[in-house]
Amino acid sequence: MDRLDGKVAVITGGASGIGEGTVRLFVEEGARVVIADIQDRKGETLADVLGGRAVYQHTDVAREDDVEAAVGRAVSEYGRLDCMFNNAGFAGVVGPIEDTPVDEYDITMNILLRGVFLGMKHAAPVMKRQGQGSVVNTASVAGLLAGYGPHAYSAAKAAVIHLTRSVAMELGESGVRVNCICPGGIATPIFKPMFEGADDASVVEMITPVLAEMAPLKRSGLPEDIASAALWLASDDSSFVNGHALVVDGGAIQGRLWSTWSEPMRTHRPMTW
Repeated sequence: MDRLDGKVAVITGGASGIGEGTVRLFVEEGARVVIADIQDRKGETLADVLGGRAVYQHTDVAREDDVEAAVGRAVSEYGRLDCMFNNAGFAGVVGPIEDTPVDEYDITMNILLRGVFLGMKHAAPVMKRQGQGSVVNTASVAGLLAGYGPHAYSAAKAAVIHLTRSVAMELGESGVRVNCICPGGIATPIFKPMFEGADDASVVEMITPVLAEMAPLKRSGLPEDIASAALWLASDDSSFVNGHALVVDGGAIQGRLWSTWSEPMRTHRPMTW
């Protein structure tokens, strides 16, 4: 349990969901972590639970000063930065394109795309000076195929995937790897807009069986599944992986579920027309 021994990470959106799961796993694996989030109470509580292995830093990823301060906190607190996990996100604006308010579109893109850009911008000089580092961005299967998310969310995640590849070509020459994870249906409070008035725990409980029907593995994705992928990308185990979009979705986007095919297709019986 020491795959990140001696390493330092900044995890945006680290107070809940995928971020919280990753913070906990990174600490278990020996890392020291800056929990960067806007959920102050949750972030401070998590840092207290983890003791001296983590600190909380209020960070709105759409604000450059905040992101710069989160990176600076890692360096001032722990002396270096080995992994920048640009994970903060939300579902963003939903609805038909003709009804999408421009201001809500801007907010969505600022958090989902600008936040990733800022994280890479401010992690880059620190990691380049070190001659090593791993940037991990949270994208989505919605950035690979249409129909898996709202319009603005899908566009932002597609941009994150290509921005990851582009920046990987630059920073790779300095020994810094840049990759992204494309989660499928992960049971987290991101689905809260679908369940008006429900708390985080209730949302997760209600969405889990729904997501379980979407993938051939017949279970919902968990924050721990993405945390494990982030751990691999942050560790030296993936030292020759750069510019990669790692899909973690239980096979959901591979195609039509076998069980939904007609019986002759599944049993090799002769088909009649």
